[in-house]
Amino acid sequence: MSGIALSPIGTMVAVTAAILIAATLLVILLRRLRPAKDFSELSARIQSWWMMAGVFFAAILVDSRVSLVFFAFLSFWALKEFVTLLETRAADHRALFWAFLAVPVQYVLVGMGWYGMFVLFIPVYMFLFLPLRLVIAGEAAGFVRSASQIQWGLMAFVFGLSHLGYLLRFDEPLPGRGVDGRTLVLFLVFVTEMSDVLQYAWGKLLGRHKILPTISPNKTWEGFVGGILSASALSLLVRFLTPFSVWETLIVSLLICVVGFFGGAVMSAVKRDLGTKDFGSLIPGHGGVLDRVDSLCYSAPIFFHYVRYFH
Repeated sequence: MSGIALSPIGTMVAVTAAILIAATLLVILLRRLRPAKDFSELSARIQSWWMMAGVFFAAILVDSRVSLVFFAFLSFWALKEFVTLLETRAADHRALFWAFLAVPVQYVLVGMGWYGMFVLFIPVYMFLFLPLRLVIAGEAAGFVRSASQIQWGLMAFVFGLSHLGYLLRFDEPLPGRGVDGRTLVLFLVFVTEMSDVLQYAWGKLLGRHKILPTISPNKTWEGFVGGILSASALSLLVRFLTPFSVWETLIVSLLICVVGFFGGAVMSAVKRDLGTKDFGSLIPGHGGVLDRVDSLCYSAPIFFHYVRYFH
């Protein structure tokens, strides 16, 4: 037990459990202090966080191949939620088959460690192939819309999220703290998700000035600044997961938070265009899987390439 407790991942499990216990106790306290107010949504969100944290840590702690399957499932389900909301044509069905087939292929490339093909398969080869498959279907009306939507979904939800899986391939200890790819994934996910949660919390408490009123009315400057600064400060608590110095941790966390905000804003525009509040209903209080990983679609590639080039 002492070895697990002293390991970076074991420590991260304890930190996450402490945060969730504190949040759970806070809801209990709020219900007693303000019995007339409805805290059911907040309670559902926290219960879902317990579930998501448990599943995520289980996927990280087991064999790396199982971890890759887990991330592949996230990409598959996120793409499924996106495609489900689209107005597709009969001519799109074969192209969509190949788009979903690209998910396991992309993660097989990750498992092989074939970096060159990993960064080219979807942005180049699927980009060239999918429009051709749509052309073969013989339906010109709606061609541009279908080709654009399918390829964009692949880029965001498969290519973007697959960088989480490739981070796991950093098996050798990185200089400075003896950390590896699994701890880097934990750091990235922690900072990204805490930024989302804290932006929401600060926005509810102090939000007055809207950033994108026609895209995401709930996003405010107060929530943006407060959430990003507080999440960056909290990142110092989990610096043991990284090879970064104090100042580099703050800078990298700030980058993750800002880019994650951009990802969330883009997905808000997608939902508004498609006329839906959430991408799904799989996770109580949160919506769908895509509602929970939207920020990671942007922050994962940026963080991955930062680590790869500088560490």
